[in-house]
Amino acid sequence: MMPTIQILPDRVANQIAAGEVIERPVAVIKELVENSLDAGATRVEIEFRNGGKSYMRVEDNGRGMTPDEALLCLERHATSKIRSADDLQRICSFGFRGEALPSIASVARFTLRTRHESFNHGTDVTISGGKLLDKKECGMPVGTMIEVSQLFNSVPARRKFLKTDATETAHITYNCRLFAIANPGVSFRLIDNGREVFQSPSSPDLRDRIGEIWGWTLAKDLIPVDYTDENLGLRLSGLTAKPGVARSTRRELITLVNRRPVDSRTMGFAVLDAYLGRLPKGRYPPAFLFLEISPQAVDVNVHPAKREVRFRNEGEIRRFVLAALTETLNASRQAGLADENASAADLNKQNLPPQLKAATVPSPNVRTSDSQVTALNVEESAPKEAKASKRPTSSKSAPAELEAQKRISTGWKLLARLSERYALMETPQGLTILHLRHADQRIRYEHIVRTHDNAAPVSQGLLIAEPLEFEPLAAQVLETHLPLLNANGFLIEPFGRNFFRIESVPSWLFPEQSESFLRDLIEELRQRGAVSHDQRVVWERIAALAAKDSYQRSDPITDESIQAMVENLLDCEVPHSSPFGKPTYQEISWSELERRFKGQSR
Repeated sequence: MMPTIQILPDRVANQIAAGEVIERPVAVIKELVENSLDAGATRVEIEFRNGGKSYMRVEDNGRGMTPDEALLCLERHATSKIRSADDLQRICSFGFRGEALPSIASVARFTLRTRHESFNHGTDVTISGGKLLDKKECGMPVGTMIEVSQLFNSVPARRKFLKTDATETAHITYNCRLFAIANPGVSFRLIDNGREVFQSPSSPDLRDRIGEIWGWTLAKDLIPVDYTDENLGLRLSGLTAKPGVARSTRRELITLVNRRPVDSRTMGFAVLDAYLGRLPKGRYPPAFLFLEISPQAVDVNVHPAKREVRFRNEGEIRRFVLAALTETLNASRQAGLADENASAADLNKQNLPPQLKAATVPSPNVRTSDSQVTALNVEESAPKEAKASKRPTSSKSAPAELEAQKRISTGWKLLARLSERYALMETPQGLTILHLRHADQRIRYEHIVRTHDNAAPVSQGLLIAEPLEFEPLAAQVLETHLPLLNANGFLIEPFGRNFFRIESVPSWLFPEQSESFLRDLIEELRQRGAVSHDQRVVWERIAALAAKDSYQRSDPITDESIQAMVENLLDCEVPHSSPFGKPTYQEISWSELERRFKGQSR
């Protein structure tokens, strides 16, 4: 029998709407902060506990609401942002649907305290699971404070799909940082389980705000962008990375449209196109870019959570952003040429003894012992003819080399190099094409894991400690893993709040690569989630990251090094593939060659 059609109760309708608007705790924070900004707040304080699952609070000093408005805002589609359908074509506010507050109140315990400047008392409204429990007067300053606790208490099935506290905390922290960057004139304070994550006073200078929220190391690596096309009515401003400054993920590539943080594929691809050839493949530039555009030319209503936007002319926006960044990067390069030449002249005058540099450069891919791995990457500042002949300065290196030469009895014979990427080898079984980079990655990877398993890491101390600054969440991840890192070749010491110093690095890592390596590692650990109690799993992640800096086509390599690479590869536990699952070599057997030629004979 066909069920009859009925109108859903308001409570059920609100819970359905909550499924679109409130996906996780960070969505609650996002909606409440947007309302605070639309209310003209110059101070916003956010507090949460247990990843927002048990408690969230957003307090501001905005205009506040009258007692009647305090109840009316909890009705569906009640909003002060729009009045007619035409207003949807020129949205200038952050929140405008009027679904956020009733949706939140339907799936949690909700407390609203607010006071308008025209009243000498505030209004306190309490709702649980969509039911009004209490309304009363209260004393408070002008502004609004909203508390949300027991999220999804009325829909427990939704709670099962929430992630760990650490994951939900990371989402909330990241989004609050985005709001702080988007609104440098507003003071923000974020509190997690009673601990202050960051506090940033209002600052008209974007670089100061980035330094306070994301770290001064990153802020100093950015150059200003300010590009306007009056004919198109577009302006791109903000800060973007200097050429060569890169990250392993897009997490610090921030795009904002009319001060709204959004995920814009159009802007993102334009940024990557501008840096094409300026960064290594697979790396992304940190950037904080503000696009100012007419509200009629962009649709911010295409996603239920307002995370995405759609431009009326996508191609026009992409070309504009690409032109703006290209001109900025070219101008920066021209301005820096004189400084680079002056710096190069100063370095030549220093006339540093060559042995100081040679002591920190691993040898060209000859494994000298079980406690030291060598790499094909060599120091860029060294002459090419010297790179191929460098050997470790350790007293153990000479006997180890002799031992390695004695062990080269595999029967693999180098016939030719192919495009400096492959090596054609003759073996007892047939012909083999060796992929040099994949083979080097496998050798480096297994050596690092073996070093960890043997609990015998070899370190090299740095002449000058390398300073590091992280944003608060990344600093917390690093602090959690410091014992593991320091037990395996690193020596990293805390040096103030969110500051660290690298005193030593493992022998398999170039000192000049230590900062970028650790930043990539922290991002990897953060993405994978929390702390792994299995140290080998964590170390395998470290080894896989280290293998990414293995042999490149532009690196010099001798025939002897290729021959040694073969021996080292065949000594690996999994010689047939790289740590990323790509083959290290391909074989054609003698019998297969004979069969093919017999098929062609008459």
